[in-house]
Amino acid sequence: MNPLEPIQSALDQLRSGQLGVHAFSAQARSQEALLQALPGRYREVLLQLLDRLESSALFSEESCSFSQSGLLDNLQLWIDKARAQIDEV
Repeated sequence: MNPLEPIQSALDQLRSGQLGVHAFSAQARSQEALLQALPGRYREVLLQLLDRLESSALFSEESCSFSQSGLLDNLQLWIDKARAQIDEV
């Protein structure tokens, strides 16, 4: 199994409304094997994105300084880059 499958599946569920932000964040943070397989900067970026996503969930889209949909797009970009990184190894 690709180590990115759980986080990709969780992101897809978040986008479709089947999973809440905090449940997604908990799942993403629990992917220790994945984070260990990537360079340290990937962990740092993922944790920053998750922190922002959790913060954005506390506000409506209009009152938040960054859009939740933009954060989800950035999470997908992180997954894509992590996939390329893992495929290189």
